[in-house]
Amino acid sequence: MELNSSFWTLIKSKMKSRNDNNKLLDTWLDPIEYVNTSGSTERPKLILGVPNALHQYFVIENLQDKIYLEISDTYGRPFEVEFSITGSKVNTHIDSSVAQEEAVGGTEILQAQLARTQNIQITQPKSGPDTLNQELTFGTFVVGKNSEFAHAASYNVARNPGADDYNPLYIYGPVGMGKTHLLHAAGNYIREQYQHLRITYISAERFMNECISAIRRHEMDKFRQKYRENSDILLVDDVQFIARGEAVQEEFFHTINSFIDSRKQVILASDRMPKDIHGLEDRSRTRLERGLIADITMPDLETRIAILRYKAEKFNVRMPEDVVNYIGRISKRSIRELEGNLKKVKMFSELQGLPIDAELVKRILSHHETQSTISVEEIQKLVADHYKVRVPDLKSSTRAKPIVVPRQIAMYLIKKFLDKSLVDIGKAFGGKDHTTVMNALDRVKNLQSADQDISKDIEDLEQRIHNITGV
Repeated sequence: MELNSSFWTLIKSKMKSRNDNNKLLDTWLDPIEYVNTSGSTERPKLILGVPNALHQYFVIENLQDKIYLEISDTYGRPFEVEFSITGSKVNTHIDSSVAQEEAVGGTEILQAQLARTQNIQITQPKSGPDTLNQELTFGTFVVGKNSEFAHAASYNVARNPGADDYNPLYIYGPVGMGKTHLLHAAGNYIREQYQHLRITYISAERFMNECISAIRRHEMDKFRQKYRENSDILLVDDVQFIARGEAVQEEFFHTINSFIDSRKQVILASDRMPKDIHGLEDRSRTRLERGLIADITMPDLETRIAILRYKAEKFNVRMPEDVVNYIGRISKRSIRELEGNLKKVKMFSELQGLPIDAELVKRILSHHETQSTISVEEIQKLVADHYKVRVPDLKSSTRAKPIVVPRQIAMYLIKKFLDKSLVDIGKAFGGKDHTTVMNALDRVKNLQSADQDISKDIEDLEQRIHNITGV
């Protein structure tokens, strides 16, 4: 598969299919055009054209992560993306009245105002060696019930790096929850308290690329010296990408072993548990599970509001309390989404010269109200994570109790929160018939009154769903 015009058309089609009737997405995604592909064969760079500086800013701030994720899932190999200003006109097939309503003023008006204000600094994604972000500290991390354990674990490790009980520390949770923040916070704390220790922060993808390059150039001794001998603290982000190559896994396994055997601290972050990383070797999985595993989930409404207040103060944005509550309520997916919505409101307010009030914010973020609150797949994953099982197990035909009870609870929650038909619920679990689903619902109701542990589990899961949906 090549990164060409057809590939980009496919990516846009996939993104649209995941976001039906999202006019705002259409307004900003449609005008992005394929320009060319540069870079090396091992790491090609996809050059995408945007019409103007405003479009570039909006895409980098709001769509870049989604574009990267979609390309990564489809392409499956290392790549880079650059958004280049082409100066071309916005596609005329976009309904200007809809665009104006959704984007508050329309692209052309905002472009003219951007030229006048010169308040927004457009930046390209950074390249080069990964470094610690000095702004991401424990002091700037807003702790909630969703992150208490992960925060405490990271802080304790940073205070006493290399302790056997917490090595490696493995932080996992959905995208945009603050895992990377804790990695940087631990690194910054260690750098401040233990100035003699050498810290390496790197993404798993970069580790993989450097390892492959070292193998091809017959420079593995230099590569191993860099990570094993010239570093005392190893921080690795997005560990799930390590599973893409056997040779890389081999090197990563021995690198982790070398650090732990030398009582050097390793802190890892991933969007999934080691047992859920497809293609990860058993010995690597066992090694990652040997230390301490801490999870981060979506914060509840109160924590989201606290985070939003902190971010608003940081970005010098003044908002009335009803606006803060509104943004916190609709930003249900991730902290990254929460910050993105705040930046979006700030940008439109400045470009339009309008005060931030409830009416303006609801016009800007109205598309969030029409989005689906939670999906069948998300409920299945919540239940699977809670009971430490795999989603495929829930969909399987096994009758083992450790799987049957979570499966029945997942069916119960889907029926309660999504009101799906018995037939649809059965299809979502590997084609179970409607009588099986009906029996599962009845059994869960009985278990709730007879088993306090099951009742508490369901209460916890319902609270987590409430944190996402706000209802």
